[in-house]
Amino acid sequence: MINVALLGHGVVGSGVAEIMTKSKESLSQKIKQDIELKYILDLRSFDNLPYSNKFIKDFNIILNDDSVKIVVEVIGGLHPSFDFVKACLEKGKSVVTSNKELVAEKGYELIKIANENNANFLFEASVGGAIPIIRPLTQCLLANEIEEVYGILNGTTNYILNKMIVDKMDFDSALKLAQENGYAERNPASDIEGTDACRKICILASLAFGKHVYPAQVKTKGITDITLDDIAYADKFNSVIKLIARAKREPGGKISAEVSPALIDKSAIISNVDGVFNAVVVKGDSCDDIMFYGRGAGKMPTASAVVADVLDCAKHLDARKYLSWDDAEDNYIIETTKPVRFYVLAKAKDYEALKQSFESEFKGISSCVYNTDKNEIAFITDFGKADELNSKLSRLKCDSLKTIYKMI
Repeated sequence: MINVALLGHGVVGSGVAEIMTKSKESLSQKIKQDIELKYILDLRSFDNLPYSNKFIKDFNIILNDDSVKIVVEVIGGLHPSFDFVKACLEKGKSVVTSNKELVAEKGYELIKIANENNANFLFEASVGGAIPIIRPLTQCLLANEIEEVYGILNGTTNYILNKMIVDKMDFDSALKLAQENGYAERNPASDIEGTDACRKICILASLAFGKHVYPAQVKTKGITDITLDDIAYADKFNSVIKLIARAKREPGGKISAEVSPALIDKSAIISNVDGVFNAVVVKGDSCDDIMFYGRGAGKMPTASAVVADVLDCAKHLDARKYLSWDDAEDNYIIETTKPVRFYVLAKAKDYEALKQSFESEFKGISSCVYNTDKNEIAFITDFGKADELNSKLSRLKCDSLKTIYKMI
C-alpha cells in the first residue's frame, strides 16, 4: 500500500482528491499496487464529502507518519508551502506540486534536498496544467541542445487579448468578462502584470538550459497598457498581440529571458492559440520547432497532471527521477545579443516634426501607418540590435512612445 497525503483542498486540491477517490481502483492497477489518499490537510471543514473522514488540521501528523510516502502540495504561495515541502523532503517523502511560485523561487534548493534524501520532487502541473511539457523537455528532447523556449503561458491574458482582437472589447471590459467567467481572480495582478507567466518561463528555462532562473532576474511586462489602437495597428501589419514568455540561449553560456506583449505574424501557428488555451514552443538543434498546446489551467486538467506525477512517484519510490538544474551566477541573464524588431507607436502635437524625424531615422521602412487624424505614426522597425534601435527611437521628436516586441 502506498499512502498519499494532500496539502490543501482548494480548486486543484479538491480535483486531486476527487480523482484519487473515484479512480482509486484504476490508479492502483496502473502502478500494480494499491494507492490510497490517507490525509487531507486543510484548516477548513468539509462535510458531506465521500472523503470527509480524511481531513486533518495538523501537518505534523503527515510529517511523522512513516507510511506516507508521497505528499501533494497544492496550497500555493511560498508560506507555509516551502516549509512543509522542505520538511517532507528531509524526511525522505517524495513531493508533487502544482505551485509555480514555489518551483520558480525555490526549485534548486528543493531538488537538492530531495536528491540528498533519496526522494523525488515533481512539478509537471506547475507550468501548463494538463499540457505535458516538463517530461518531454527533460526526457523526449534530451538529445537536443535547446536553443529557445517561448509561448503563451497564461490563459487569462490570452482570453482578454482574444476578446480585444475578435470582439473589439477594451481592456477593462475584457478583464471584467474574464472575472465573471472565472478565468481571472478578483485581484488579477499576477496574470495581467505578467508575474504568472514569468514564474512559468523561469521553470522552463531552468530545465532547458540547466541553471536556475529566478523571477527577479526576468524583465516582465504585462498587458495593462495594450489598447484597441494597438490591436488595430497590429492587424494592419498582419499580426496579433499575445503575451509571450521567452528564454533563449545566448553566447558565452548566458541566456536572455523576458515576458512581454509581442506582435506575432498571423501566419505563425501560435497566433491562432485563442481563449484560455496555452502553447509552448521548444526549439532544439535537432528537432527544430515543437509546439505543445492545450488548456493550461483549470481544476481537473491541472489535477490530472498532479495525479500523473503522484503515480510517477509511486513507480519510482526506490529510484530517482532525473529532474534538476544548477544554481546560477548573478549575471546569468543578459539582454539578447541577437537582432530584434519592434512595433512602435509615436505621438506628437507637432506631427510634421515627428514625421521628418521618423523618415530621417528609419529610412525605407514600408511597414508603417501615418495617422494624421491622431497625430501619430505606427511602424515596425527593421531587424537591429536593441540598443541601436532604442538610440534611434530616442531621437524621434514625439510626445509619447510605445514599443512592443515584434517576435515572428
